[in-house]
Amino acid sequence: EAAALVVDRDHVALGGCTLSRTPMAMVWALIRAGKKDLTVSRSITSTEGDLLYGSGASRHILTSWFSQGIVWGVSKVMRHYTENKLAKFEEWSHMAIGLRYRAGAMGIPFMPVRTMMGSDLRERIDEVREIDCPFTGDRLLLVPALNPDVALIHVQRCDPYGNAQIDGLPFMDADIAMAANKVILTTERIVSNDQIRRAPDQTKIPFITVDAVVEVPYGCAPHECYGMYEPFLPNLDYYAKLTRSDPDAGLKDYLKRFVYEPKNWNVYLDLLGMENLIDATVRGRSVYDD
Repeated sequence: EAAALVVDRDHVALGGCTLSRTPMAMVWALIRAGKKDLTVSRSITSTEGDLLYGSGASRHILTSWFSQGIVWGVSKVMRHYTENKLAKFEEWSHMAIGLRYRAGAMGIPFMPVRTMMGSDLRERIDEVREIDCPFTGDRLLLVPALNPDVALIHVQRCDPYGNAQIDGLPFMDADIAMAANKVILTTERIVSNDQIRRAPDQTKIPFITVDAVVEVPYGCAPHECYGMYEPFLPNLDYYAKLTRSDPDAGLKDYLKRFVYEPKNWNVYLDLLGMENLIDATVRGRSVYDD
């Protein structure tokens, strides 16, 4: 039902960063729903970007770095799709993307920045402008606001209204939520509003921004959710091996087995394996040990 809030050609922003709090269950649902021609933005993109390219859900991803993770290096799937002009990787600096979301959240059309000045990124992006600051005379860049049609954000817990609490690094998620026209929250668990009110300082996303709340345990798998579970490393190693020699064929095999064939999300988790799930959970919860 939440996937129906996303329509073809929407700009979809993803919360989290690289392997952290990736809204994988919603990405999975959008691919299975046959969404097409989405423009996708994220601070740093990981394997979810590969899946979006390979499924045809997106042919345009805006991000600062496109890699499965430092261990595995720059995405071979991204290189295949962009070098063969099958898809577009629009590169901005990490800081510029964050400030574009911040401008969108503030309701202003642009943000003055110094990031990317002196970089060849500046020369390859048409949307930025240069000005002399009217107060100091300093040379500055202006980057346009990002206002996604839909934001997909995964959190550790929220109440049924969408008041969401985030443990660990919040990344750009609060600004993304305020900048987007619609917000779909997936969460490890739905808790009562009374519980949320006991620790109001942990509430990073307010209900007024949220259009849907979906309880999806292990909603980031095989990525990680801080304090809940770490990455499912055997699955990520398997994916890297599949795409190493033939990125396109390997990706198609992975999509078939892990995205299209499972009857539902629980069957998908079964494919990841109970041993891997428990291992990732034990490692994830260790951050709370004395």
